[in-house]
Amino acid sequence: MNIRDLQYLVALADHGHFGKAADASFVSQPALSIQIKKLEEVLGIKLVERTSKSVHLTDNGTLIAERARQILNQVDELREIAKSAQDPLSGEVRIGIFPTIAPYLLPHIMPSLSKTFPRIFFHLVEDKTEVLIDKLKKGTLHAAILALPLSEPGFNSQPLFEEEFVLAVPHSHQFAKFKSVKAADLAEKSLLLLDEGHCMRDQALDYCHKSRIVESQNFRATSLETLRHMVASGAGITLMPRLSTETCNAATYITFESPKPTRTIGLVTRTSSSKNILFHALQEHIKNIMAKKKLVKIIAA
Repeated sequence: MNIRDLQYLVALADHGHFGKAADASFVSQPALSIQIKKLEEVLGIKLVERTSKSVHLTDNGTLIAERARQILNQVDELREIAKSAQDPLSGEVRIGIFPTIAPYLLPHIMPSLSKTFPRIFFHLVEDKTEVLIDKLKKGTLHAAILALPLSEPGFNSQPLFEEEFVLAVPHSHQFAKFKSVKAADLAEKSLLLLDEGHCMRDQALDYCHKSRIVESQNFRATSLETLRHMVASGAGITLMPRLSTETCNAATYITFESPKPTRTIGLVTRTSSSKNILFHALQEHIKNIMAKKKLVKIIAA
C-alpha cells in the first residue's frame, strides 16, 4: 500500500466512476482498476462493488476512503509545514468565498493583498457555503471567507467584520423617501429572498421571524443581483448587505434603526492548518483594508 493507492481510492469515492477517477488521477482506467484490486488484496476486504453500469464503494470502502482522505490531507500538511518553515508568506493559497459577498468584497481587498503578499498565488473559489465547507474538509481549500458562526467541528473561525443589511426598495416605493426604517415598519410586509442553500437566506429569515416579516412566496432568487433587478422592476422589496449597495443605484437603499440586522464575516481554516502565520497576516490586512473603507464594523481580535 502506498500514497498513490490511497489517492486512487479517494478519486473513485469522489467520482463514482473508474474512467472519471482515472482522468482526475492522470492515469489510464485499467491502471487505476488494477491498483484498486491490489489495495483490496493487501487489506483483505472488498472496497468496491462493480456492476456493468455503476461503481459503488462498500461500507468498508467508504470508511477506508474517508480515512485515506485524512491521511492524504496530513501528508499535504507535512509538505506545507516544510514549505512554510522556509517562507511562510509564499506559495499557493486556495481560498473559498460565498456568492453574496464575493463580488463586493474581493475588489476591495485583492489588489492590496496581491501587492502586500507578492510571493503568494491566490486561487479563489466562489461557491455556496455548504460546498466550501466540504472542500475545506477534503483539503481542496486552505481557507474560506464565510458568514459566522459556523457550527462545524475541526475548524478555526476568526471574525473579520460585521456588515449591516439595508432595505432595498423600488425608487417609487412609499419607503423610498425615508432616511431610515424600523423593524416594526415592515411587520406583515412581504420580502423577496434568495433560494434554499444560500446562507444569506437563513440570515434574512431569522430577522424576518423576529420582526413578523413574511417571505414572498411568488419568487426566490438564485443570486443577489437577480434580487436587485427584481426590486428595481417593482416586484417587491428585500434585504441587501451593505457592501453590495456601493456600486449600483438600481434601487433605493434605506438603513435600519437599531437594532440593525447584521451578519458577521470571518476567515475559516482547519484547526490542523500549517499556514497559521500566513492566515493571521491575511486576517489583519483584510481588517486594515476594510477599516479604511469605513463600510463595515471591524471586529477586534
